[in-house]
Amino acid sequence: MSFADRITRCPLPLDAVRARSVTDRFPALPQPLRDLIAGAAGTSPYLTGLLEREAEWLPGALDHDDVVARETAGFQDLDATDLGVALRRAKRRVALLAGLADLGGVWPLEQVTGALSDLADRAVDLALRAHLAHEIRRGKLPATEADAGGIFALAMGKGGARELNYSSDIDLIVLYDDAAYAPDDQHVARAALIRATRKMAATLSDVTAHGYVFRTDLRLRPDPSVTPVCISASAALSYYEAEGRTWERAAYIKARPCAGDIEAGHRFLREMRPFIWRKHLDFAAIQDAHDMRLRIREHKGLGGRLELAGHNMKLGRGGIREIEFFTQTRQLIAGGRDPDLRCRDTVGGLAALAAKGWIPPEAARELTAHYREHRDIEHRIQMVNDAQTHCLPRDHEGLRQIAAMMAESDTDAWCARLTTRLERVHELTESFFAPGEVAERPDLSDEARATIDRWPSYPALRSNRAQQIFRRVEPELLARMARAGHPDEALARFDAFLSGLPAGVQLFALFEANPQLIELIVDICGTAPALAGYLARHSAVLDAVLGGSFFAPWPGVAGLREQVTQAMEAALNAPGGGYERALDAGRRWAHEWHFRIGVHHLRGLIDADEAALQYADLAEASIAALFPVTTAEFARKHGAPPGRGAVVVGMGSLGARQLNARSDLDLIVIYDAAGADSSDGPKPLAARPYYARLTQAMITAVSAPTAEGRLYEVDMRLRPSGRQGPVATSIQSFRDYQMSEAWTWEHLALTRARVVACAGDQGLELANEVEALRLEVLQQRGSDGRVMPDLAQMRARLFAARATDNPFEAKAGPGRLQDIDLLAQSCALRVAEPSRRSLTQLRAGRRGGLLSAQQADTLSSVQRLLWRLHASARLLTEGRLDLDAIGRGGQEFLLRETGMADLDALRVGLEQRIAQSAALIESLMPEPPEAGAA
Repeated sequence: MSFADRITRCPLPLDAVRARSVTDRFPALPQPLRDLIAGAAGTSPYLTGLLEREAEWLPGALDHDDVVARETAGFQDLDATDLGVALRRAKRRVALLAGLADLGGVWPLEQVTGALSDLADRAVDLALRAHLAHEIRRGKLPATEADAGGIFALAMGKGGARELNYSSDIDLIVLYDDAAYAPDDQHVARAALIRATRKMAATLSDVTAHGYVFRTDLRLRPDPSVTPVCISASAALSYYEAEGRTWERAAYIKARPCAGDIEAGHRFLREMRPFIWRKHLDFAAIQDAHDMRLRIREHKGLGGRLELAGHNMKLGRGGIREIEFFTQTRQLIAGGRDPDLRCRDTVGGLAALAAKGWIPPEAARELTAHYREHRDIEHRIQMVNDAQTHCLPRDHEGLRQIAAMMAESDTDAWCARLTTRLERVHELTESFFAPGEVAERPDLSDEARATIDRWPSYPALRSNRAQQIFRRVEPELLARMARAGHPDEALARFDAFLSGLPAGVQLFALFEANPQLIELIVDICGTAPALAGYLARHSAVLDAVLGGSFFAPWPGVAGLREQVTQAMEAALNAPGGGYERALDAGRRWAHEWHFRIGVHHLRGLIDADEAALQYADLAEASIAALFPVTTAEFARKHGAPPGRGAVVVGMGSLGARQLNARSDLDLIVIYDAAGADSSDGPKPLAARPYYARLTQAMITAVSAPTAEGRLYEVDMRLRPSGRQGPVATSIQSFRDYQMSEAWTWEHLALTRARVVACAGDQGLELANEVEALRLEVLQQRGSDGRVMPDLAQMRARLFAARATDNPFEAKAGPGRLQDIDLLAQSCALRVAEPSRRSLTQLRAGRRGGLLSAQQADTLSSVQRLLWRLHASARLLTEGRLDLDAIGRGGQEFLLRETGMADLDALRVGLEQRIAQSAALIESLMPEPPEAGAA
């Protein structure tokens, strides 16, 4: 279709004389085009001048939408002087065609702003390269293979989003890749690139007899009052890491390499991602953005009642900036976790936020429509006289002119509709940034009021900002607790949770923006005080609930390992990153998944058996990803692991893949120096101290508390010779020890051993050898006649030392988990069963004739019940299981998990099953010897 055929609207020519004069210059054009030209000339002095100046050019250009490419073709061959003239001519022509296409509805908003943005990109690139060429000809720029001398311009703001308005200036940050120059050339290169940048800006901005191209603003660069117009990329990264502010993060949402060395620009933005896109859901950004909006309003005098005359369509109430801030702030909150939200343009950002559930789809559609209408009006305000203004005229005649450009003949009706739209935009966006009045508290008991009165003294509520947000959240929290099954308990648990929070701004803002989290926190506090305590220590884990994958299928150990490896590598390689940052990243990641498992178990999405496997998968993935990172860091000083490397062996519950919410990790390290005397590094170490110190580094990496807490507690006492033995054991020493020195309890422990991590070039090969050795030990040592007598003596000593009077104790004591597990391990040892889980080992005992079918089934049934009780208790409480302390919510969870009707049934059922299990195991034990090692 031709340009004329696509016209859908036409301005009303208020100045008929001017309209007729200009239209007469185009007698051969179709009537719809003549009407459009008349409307443009009759409302805009600026467009009148362009039509008169480009009357010969326009007819042949109307049906070519690629106006920027056509009008700048060949410009790369011009010198700086001729380029300035040529770019000004191109600007006139693009502005004319875009103006007519906009007024006539021929181009949609995105095509209008896109053409203006494309011209800006092309102009910046041409001007920058022209002045770089001048510096090269003068011999002032050192030689480099980098494109454009490594310099690049980032289009910021509307230019970066390809949303330039009709008379927009352009915001640029100009940087250069300092890696493109040798150290001795840095100073000279920097001076030449600064000169080229200044001259580029002048070429575009200076008003000459031919006009100007774009007003150019370079003040968005880091610390513009003290830095030159072009700085190195490394200096910029250092600034943002140390001093970057929320408004700078928001600005970089739209940042786009537009000129010069584009690939260097993309590299820089990739390195900026951790600054722009925080891994935590950043709800504190809401308040920062709101404060910024208020400061702008105060500075510009834009507060108060909405008056349409003189209203600022960009910064005023209900204006374009409110829609942009609404969109960008939501993107900042969640874009670190969801790359799909990182759209540069406002309309695309609104659509992405709606698609991912961050804003209601109807709100996105409504704001998009208002945004387009606002931008249309903004363009017409600027088309009148090519003025960089966003303010509506202050008199009725001026408003009539803008309405006429919008093809509206009833100015008053148009003004009324615009006022309604502005108020609606303000209503939609203000409710997000500044929620309304605080609701009233529900009716409370005197005890509850006394509890709440303590809250202002807690660390999380000491700042004014935290108090402001919490005042808005508190009524909903209290209302949901009042509706909970056990409101007094929920309030008491929440009080304990709140008192343990070190800070509250982020968490309270999270609750305010996502009320569904309040229901979750009330559920946790009312049911599982231990999980609430974990949440108080690691409140950032709530991010994961909103991250989109919290209820996705379990990824398995391989998927988990891939995720944590990526998280740690990103932290290692990020600007300002390194080993400690990687450890923190691994901790944050693990805490989120640990919390997910607990919530899923609490809410019945998984049972205790599934939770056990998931906790084990998480621990294995964490160690498997961390050990190579720790090894690489250790190798930087001491060289690569000598020989074939080392493996980490998970013992106990980790080896058996049956962890609970509070399990520590039993680990041993086995290495093979393969004849190597020492490592080969800046500070070489002999093989034995190398692996001993590497193991200590690994233990520290796992268990040392950092700003993100600790990963796991680690127990190394199951290594050969226990506390007295070396922390790392060579495979030959391990073989010799197991075959000739190890006690029966150490052979029993080996029935649960499993390699969980490797380091070194041949780590996998070593892992296979360790597993083969484990099976060999079981096969050779399991037939030893001392196994059962030693086991009987071990039981006697264990139960004498750990007597319990708690009827709900599931682990320690005759007939309980530990007792059943030991018997199962003895079965595995005696029949050389490779499986590590107790239930499978009991079945192996039945197959090997060590247990009858009835005995194996009975013990398996008791083990399942006790495990469900134990795993659930460890989720509920951090100490001894006290049914009164966990409250009715916790009691109901235990009953659900154990399948018992009430507490009496649970107590009686446990007593009967434990007694049955203890008697059965006792019947299988020989009389303990009077003397001998156990």
